[in-house]
Amino acid sequence: MPWADQVLDTIVSWAILLFEYVGVGVIVASGVRGAVCYVRRDPETRLKLAKGLAMGLEFKLGSEILRTVVVRELREIVLVGAIILLRAALTFLIHWEITNEERTAGHPPEEP
Repeated sequence: MPWADQVLDTIVSWAILLFEYVGVGVIVASGVRGAVCYVRRDPETRLKLAKGLAMGLEFKLGSEILRTVVVRELREIVLVGAIILLRAALTFLIHWEITNEERTAGHPPEEP
């Protein structure tokens, strides 16, 4: 069933690209929005930027998880695993920052 492997590889490759592009787009849009909020002296700039970055990282993390489907060598698995751990740690830290900012601003924390 080599054709099934090719189909899976093609689908996963396209999905990885889609998630990567969406993640980058969300991060760039959040950065631009954050800059605009900063110029306007919006007190919720950090919160809005952190939420956008968290969403972008979620898409990037999704692409790395999909990448584990197509890796074939142990060396690649270790590299992808390290990237996943790094992005998961960043996501955790950003969510922690969001929670602290919401408490400071008096917003009720969002449900995950």
